[in-house]
Formats: sequence, C-alpha cells, structure tokens
Amino acid sequence: MATATMTSRVLGMVREMVYARFMGTTLVASAFIFAFQIPNLFRRLLGEGALTASFIPIFKEKERTATPEEMWRAANAVISGLVVVSSAICVIAMLGITVALKFGDFPEKTLLMLRLLRVMFPYMMLVTLTAVFMGILNARGHFFVPACGALVLNLVLIASVYFVAPFFGRTPQEQIFGLAFGVLAAGAAQALFQLPSMRREGFRYQWVTPWQDETVRRVVRQMIPGTLGIAAFQVNVLTTQSIALWVNPAIISYFNYAVRMMELPQGVFGISLATYLLPTLSGLAADKKYGEFRSTLRHGLGHLLFVNLLATILLTTLAEPIMRLLFQHGKFGPNDSVQCGIALLWLAPGLLAFSGVNVLGRAFYALGDTKTPMRISIFCLVVNLVLGATFVWPLQQAGLGLANTLTAFCNLCLLGFALRKKLGKLELSELRKMLFPVFICGLVGIGVALESKILCTKQWGHAGLVPRLIEVFVPMTAASLAYMGLALLFKLEPAREMTALVTQRFGVAKKEAT
Repeated sequence: MATATMTSRVLGMVREMVYARFMGTTLVASAFIFAFQIPNLFRRLLGEGALTASFIPIFKEKERTATPEEMWRAANAVISGLVVVSSAICVIAMLGITVALKFGDFPEKTLLMLRLLRVMFPYMMLVTLTAVFMGILNARGHFFVPACGALVLNLVLIASVYFVAPFFGRTPQEQIFGLAFGVLAAGAAQALFQLPSMRREGFRYQWVTPWQDETVRRVVRQMIPGTLGIAAFQVNVLTTQSIALWVNPAIISYFNYAVRMMELPQGVFGISLATYLLPTLSGLAADKKYGEFRSTLRHGLGHLLFVNLLATILLTTLAEPIMRLLFQHGKFGPNDSVQCGIALLWLAPGLLAFSGVNVLGRAFYALGDTKTPMRISIFCLVVNLVLGATFVWPLQQAGLGLANTLTAFCNLCLLGFALRKKLGKLELSELRKMLFPVFICGLVGIGVALESKILCTKQWGHAGLVPRLIEVFVPMTAASLAYMGLALLFKLEPAREMTALVTQRFGVAKKEAT
C-alpha cells in the first residue's frame, strides 16, 4: 500500500508542478484552491472521514458474524443513503451559488471562486462514493488496488491542464475552468476504478431503502460525533484561509504548496499505516484481543516515528531547494520558492504529530469510540484558529505552519492520554526505549544534510535542472544513509525489520527472475 501511495503521491507532486507552471501563486490559483476546499469539506464529512471510520468497524463485524448476503445488503443500504444525501447537498449548493451570482455584487477574486465552486461541487458526491468503495475493499483485505485509484485521479487532473484548459479560452481566468471540469472527470474515473475489484469480492449494487435500515442507523449514530469533529476541522481550515486571503492572497498558495510537499511522506507511510490499521484493529477489537491490539498499535507507532523523523529532517533542512526543484518553472518564480520554503520549514516539524494523530484516531474508531477524538479535535481546532489568526499577521505563511504544528502536537498528546485511560495501559515501554537512539540518529541526519547542502550549493549553485537535482538528492541520500546506518548500529527494531523486508523481497524477486 505504501508503494502504491508513494507512486500516487509522486504523481500528485507532478500534478502540483504542472499546476504551479500553469497558474503559479496568482489570484487565479488562490481562487481555485479555495473553491476546491469546499467540496473537500463535504467529502471528508460524508466520505473518507466520519462515515468510513464509523462504517468499516460495523462492516467488519458483519463480515465476522453475518452471512455474505446480509453483509452486502448493509453496504448497499449505506451507499444508497449516501447517494441521496450527497445528491441533495449538491443540488442545494449549486442552486444557492447560482442565486448568489445572479443577485450578488462580489469582488473579482470572490466572483471567480464562486463560479469555480459551482462547477466543482458535484466532485463531492463522486469522491465520497470512492472513499466508501475503498473502505469496503480495505475491510476485505485489499489495499494496493484501492490506493492506486489516486493514480487515475492525478493522471486525469494533469491531462486536464494540457488537453482541456486550452479549449476554454486564452487567459488564465478562462482556462482555469478546464481544470475545474477536469476535477469532475477525475472524481468519476477514480470511483469507476474501484468497481471491478468490488465486483470480484461479490458486490452488486441494489437500491436498499436506508431510512429504516438498522446498519444505517448505527452508522449515523457513530458518525455524528466524528462529523462534528471533521466539520470543525474544515470550518477551521476555511476560516484561517479566509483570514489569510484577506491579509495576503498569496499566503494560501504558498501554504498550499508546502502542505502538498508534506503530504508526500505523510501519505506514503502515515496515511498508509493508519488506513491499514483501521480494519486490522477493528478485527482485534471485535475479537476482544486487546493484548494484540496494544502490540499492533505500539509496533505501528514505532515504525511511524522512525520513518517520519527522517522525512521531517529532510523536509526542514532542504525546504527551499525542494521547492525550487519541483515548482520553479513558468509563473512560479525564485521568490515563490523562498516563500513556499519558509512555509514548509515551519510546517514540516508537525509531520510526526499529524501522522500520529491519524493512527491514534483509528485506534479509537476501531474501539467504536468516535466521541473522544471529536471532543479533542474541536478543542485543538479552537487552539489552531486562535494561533493561526495570531501568527498569520506577523509571520504570514510561516504563521499558518507554526500554528498547525503546535496544534498537531497538542492533539497527539491529548489523544495518547485519552487512549491510555480508555485501555488502562498502552504498553509503550519498548517505544520509549528507542527515543534516545532515534534522537541521536536524527541529530546526525540533520548535520549531514545541512553540511551536504552547503557544499553542493557552493560547488554547483542552483541555476539549471542538474544543479537543483544535486542540491536536493545528494544531501538527501547522504543524510538517509547516515540515519539508517546509525539506526542499524543501534539495532533499532524498525530499521532491522525494514532492512530484512527489503532484503527478503529482493531475494525473492531475484530467485523468481532466475
């Protein structure tokens, strides 16, 4: 799953590079990004957030205790209810926007954002269905193919820049609508990509009236707290971005590119691990194997700490060179690389906390508890809103990064404390033992990365593709080898297991080739 996610995230970075070349950090870019956030709000409310977190444990329980017919009937009931609700939201939202555009008097940036939002809003329904399909497949033990759906999404989005946008006009304000329609096509393609695997598992869609269905009622009861938490999060994002849009529209674009860069390592390991853990921990909780539950959680957190600490080191020490290599083309200039690098520098330290929150949140969902993460989330979002509004004025995009980082660590600590209280104990002694050696590995990695970057910049500069590649990948490789080598010297469990896995897979591949 990490392999599929890494491929899709790399392709996602290519998409962001194409977007940066096409629209840079202009007003058009900020309007597009802001408009796209709103269907994402409802996607996370109804799809891959609260609904799937509530539905997967129940679906897993049906898989263990009910017949296949009853299991698929429950899935069809939830899907039917989702189609009705999301369709109603789309119709109401699009009609409301149309009325606002007809009778309202808006500034240019708001007018463009609303017109783009009207086009992209149905994406919410498409990607919501995709998220539920992926959740069902994950519960059935399939991870690689669902994760590959993002590949299809990104390919269509990239294609829309080159093959759709030019037909919408000559100016960026006109061509941006090609990207908006590309978002709809990408959402449809990603949903359809999941269906063959669903059919092989035995899924056949049939309308099931959701209103009186017991599974739907259980899912709704479970998802209400999670929905409130996710709604608070998305409202928080929109509020802080609205403040940033008013302070300086470019802040949104700077911060968005930093977030996209950080999502690469977060998705490759943090999200992949959290996605895998939800059905795994749900199965252990259903069987009341709480010892294995704690062991699996501790094991996952140990690997998460080890891998994402290295990613954090590389993102912070190489923030500006990475932005320069990936995005400095076309309308994305040298100053944009500097500004986006500043945002990434302050956001990247939160990578460990962001990933840890995802994993601990899945532990609560597996136990059937969506209220505790919701309460903690809402508290932390209030903190984030206050910090973001305070820091964005003097620090601009760095302020948003700092606010998100501090809030993520606050969220992680509160979730850990609540989970320990819920389970009685977490059995994290083995994890605590590795903190000091991992810290030493991290310090060595930072030193090697910084020294290598300084040497490469002095020797080759960064004018041209080859010097930029050297400026990023030489320090990255040197720091990674030093970090991993020292970890093996300390005999850290994650380093030894990952090395053994790679060696084993390489040996198997070599044997098969022979």
